[in-house]
Amino acid sequence: MMTIREITSKETFIVRQPVLRAGKPIESCIFEGDDLETTHHFGLFINEKLIGIISLFQKINTIFAEQNQAQIRGMAVLDTHQKMGFGEALVRHCETYCNENKVDLIWFNARTAAVGFYQKMNYQPLGKAFDIKDVGEHYLMFKKI
Repeated sequence: MMTIREITSKETFIVRQPVLRAGKPIESCIFEGDDLETTHHFGLFINEKLIGIISLFQKINTIFAEQNQAQIRGMAVLDTHQKMGFGEALVRHCETYCNENKVDLIWFNARTAAVGFYQKMNYQPLGKAFDIKDVGEHYLMFKKI
């Protein structure tokens, strides 16, 4: 049985580390703003086992005119559960949350390999690829909701 519920930032580490920070120390899993009241972390559980995560930050990107924005960070699904629709379920959960909380735009920095995944959900890349130190090439992506 699949459930998505809010979790703590520390609970994200068991998925963040192997998927997004493989081979790096656990401290690399701490994101600036993780523990703000306005930040929300969601976990996707299969039979009570955490297999996917996504974090939603209240953060303005001045490139966009919208006043109410959210940034997705740290979206990850364990390798053993990828390509099964769980990542999409997490993104859709954030979209629903944003709709309920009057957020106008979701944006994030997507790894190059994930751009196609997000485009299938109508997110658009903006600008050229850029490098995030020690992580790799990314594209700014967004969707008005």
